[in-house]
Amino acid sequence: MEDLRHSETWRVFRIQSELVEGFETLNELGPAVAIFGSSRMKPGSRYYEQAVEVGRVLADSGFAVITGGGPGIMEGANKGAKGGKGKSVGLNIEIPVEQHPNVYQDLPLSFRYFFVRKLMFVKYSIAFIIFPGGFGTMDELFEALTLSQTRRIGIFPIILFGKDYWKGMIDWFRSTLIPNGTISPEDLGLISFVDNVGEVCRILREHRRIYMPEMPECSEE
Repeated sequence: MEDLRHSETWRVFRIQSELVEGFETLNELGPAVAIFGSSRMKPGSRYYEQAVEVGRVLADSGFAVITGGGPGIMEGANKGAKGGKGKSVGLNIEIPVEQHPNVYQDLPLSFRYFFVRKLMFVKYSIAFIIFPGGFGTMDELFEALTLSQTRRIGIFPIILFGKDYWKGMIDWFRSTLIPNGTISPEDLGLISFVDNVGEVCRILREHRRIYMPEMPECSEE
């Protein structure tokens, strides 16, 4: 048994169990919005408090809110969503530093494998909201952009929250990637930029009008 537990076959069983648990737990979740951002943002900071507001408005509008389940922006979004009409979901990841589950989750799940966790975000979300963050946040952003660009997923709002924070990256896209032909000018159309929850709701209402009339209507009131 000990040899099996250290084998590649045993790893396949662990991956399979995470997939099954994720599918069974989230299958009836309903329309959900994933919110990403730095685990290092503290309560009281600008982006943390805006994440609280966005989570609250989405939940009160009837959306489930899905985060990575950790501190910082994730905690803020779960905190805002907790107690709303939609569920507050945390897809926690087992890593040695920075990540510990926040206490504002109605529905917590724990993953060992990043790729299984990312699959759950994409499969069960109708939009991504990307707050300021580091490598992990950018990993989720570029995963979504790649899947949208290659049309492996349908029309999917990818919303960057904090125009000042993301401006340098977008300027680099325009000054370097597009002139070198590594992305097309129209690829920038995959991304929306906002600074407040009202703009988030406007984008989601437009998506609802054109593509998903069955999803809840986002209202900041």
